[in-house]
Amino acid sequence: MKLSVRFVGFTALAVALAGACAPQTSGTSSSGKDDKTGTLRVWLFQEVDNQPKQRVVDTVVSAFEKAHQGTDVSVEYIPVETRAQRIKAAFNDPKSAPDVIEYGNTDTAGYVKDGGLADVTRDFATWSEAKDTDPTARQSVTVDGKVYGAPYFVGIRALYYRTDVFRELGLAVPKSQAELVSTAKRVHAARPDLYGLAVGGAYTYGAMPFLWANGGDLATGKGGSYASAVDGAAARKGISAYTSLFGDDNCPAAKCAGMTGNDTVTAFAAGKAAMAIGGNFSRAAVDTGKAKGKYAVVPLPGVEAGSIAPAFAGGNNIGVLKSTSHRTLAVDLMKRLASKETQGRLFEAMGFLPTFTDVRDRAAAEEPFAKPFVDTLAAGTRFVPVSPAWSQIDSSLVLPTMFQQIASDKKDVAGASAEAAKKMNDAFGSAG
Repeated sequence: MKLSVRFVGFTALAVALAGACAPQTSGTSSSGKDDKTGTLRVWLFQEVDNQPKQRVVDTVVSAFEKAHQGTDVSVEYIPVETRAQRIKAAFNDPKSAPDVIEYGNTDTAGYVKDGGLADVTRDFATWSEAKDTDPTARQSVTVDGKVYGAPYFVGIRALYYRTDVFRELGLAVPKSQAELVSTAKRVHAARPDLYGLAVGGAYTYGAMPFLWANGGDLATGKGGSYASAVDGAAARKGISAYTSLFGDDNCPAAKCAGMTGNDTVTAFAAGKAAMAIGGNFSRAAVDTGKAKGKYAVVPLPGVEAGSIAPAFAGGNNIGVLKSTSHRTLAVDLMKRLASKETQGRLFEAMGFLPTFTDVRDRAAAEEPFAKPFVDTLAAGTRFVPVSPAWSQIDSSLVLPTMFQQIASDKKDVAGASAEAAKKMNDAFGSAG
């Protein structure tokens, strides 16, 4: 199956990216320098198992340093969860800022608004490989017709499950949300040493498909004017479905309420869970753990039997900071980190879906692992509110707090979702 054919589910990403925002900062200006030697600082995201990614990056860095005598590259891997604070600090203090960063595709417009990313429109246009970039991936680095980076990979989530455990217990792969919940609890009842489905109170992108599958949404509105919808009847139904998985019959709240997405994948990889909601980018972590060779992946089921729950279509980009004093070198390193060769290696090493159509086609033809993620894309994906307020909502942990309050029995679904909705509306209102 060719990914280019099934990739149509990703087309709405262009719309979502237009207004996603990062934390507000005081703005950044160009250094006015373009040194051709010296040290380039790079910030990339830390993965659950970072070694495969680091090996690919090290190869790129080695080739770059050989091509540019008198230069060296310092790479730092930063936690995804704290990126908002790190990037905000970098924008506010250019002297300590990196030259090149990896950033989430929903951060593009916000970082541009804050003046943090360099305009690389001409560089992208003259890059020979750019012509094969998927149009939606290209849009993920585009704001008001200008390009501010290079697409790095596409990220989508699906259901990982232990084939040996399912075989041992005589279980069928769940085909609906209700079956998913009941199967998780059957596993834990038969195997108390395992979470049936590892879930996390701080795993927003793992929870969203439950909300969306039940007809709910995070917010309503468009054009920068939004109102929270997490306290709506449909959203509450989805929230109830997700939080029903926290408890002694599946994933005890004392252990799971504080878990992040990375924590749930780590639990699955370590053989502590029969199922987990993981991304195509989680493969490397799983393959280095006890679950290696004993798992399969299918799309996360929706409410109706045979349906696929809407997933968040994410992904990351590589950009150059406007404050860099090594612009030419930084742009070259950006291209090398996001090149076809590198994306092909990252797919092999990490399961990252390439953003180049020809590379993705080859990867899909050679690796069946990609199919459930591509099928999920094709079934239709959803996105966060297209508002500058989203970064505030995300970084202030509004949704994780809601899930954790419910999972820990501190508030019921109605009370927790009403409080979350108020916080979201306050953020939407302050964003204008």
